[in-house]
Amino acid sequence: MIIYGASGHGKVIFDILKSRNIKPEYILDDNPEITEFKGYKVVHEPQENTLKIPGILAIGDNTVRKLVALQYTGAIAKAVSHSSAVISENVEMGDGTVVMPGAVVNADTIIGLHCIINSGAVVEHDVRLDDFVHISPNAVVTGNVEIGEGSQIGAGASIIPGVKIGKWVSIGAGAVIIEDIPDFAVVVGNPGKIIKYSNE
Repeated sequence: MIIYGASGHGKVIFDILKSRNIKPEYILDDNPEITEFKGYKVVHEPQENTLKIPGILAIGDNTVRKLVALQYTGAIAKAVSHSSAVISENVEMGDGTVVMPGAVVNADTIIGLHCIINSGAVVEHDVRLDDFVHISPNAVVTGNVEIGEGSQIGAGASIIPGVKIGKWVSIGAGAVIIEDIPDFAVVVGNPGKIIKYSNE
């Protein structure tokens, strides 16, 4: 497997693979100043003969991760999870998605492409996460919630059952979301309040 990204998020992906006894083939990063990562030499251009090796985009920022996904011509790995994560056998996860240590994903949840379920996060039953969503550490997404493309749920935030969150929404750390949130909203507080809208 290839890890695309030699930063902090890449370190966590490295540990996820290690927990599954998977050794990366190599590390890829666009920054020419990064030459070594976890004992591996960093490659700065995809190697033509290795593009069929599945890769994980180890990029925490949702927007950047999507841009890289649109440009990357290599194979994308199936979803991977840390060995300590608890995932129902009835969960569907798209390619490139990663589930961090201690996370819980419960029954009949559908997770899109290139999502991040971060350390200790809980995603309950019948949740739908569209592509490039990031559920931050210790956030709780309760049952029957829908979250649109590219949205980020901040650390320790809570989403009550049945809420619909639009695309490219930013939910602040510790926020409590009790009602539907429109696209591009930035929300903070308990209960969550929209403080502005991001640029499309």
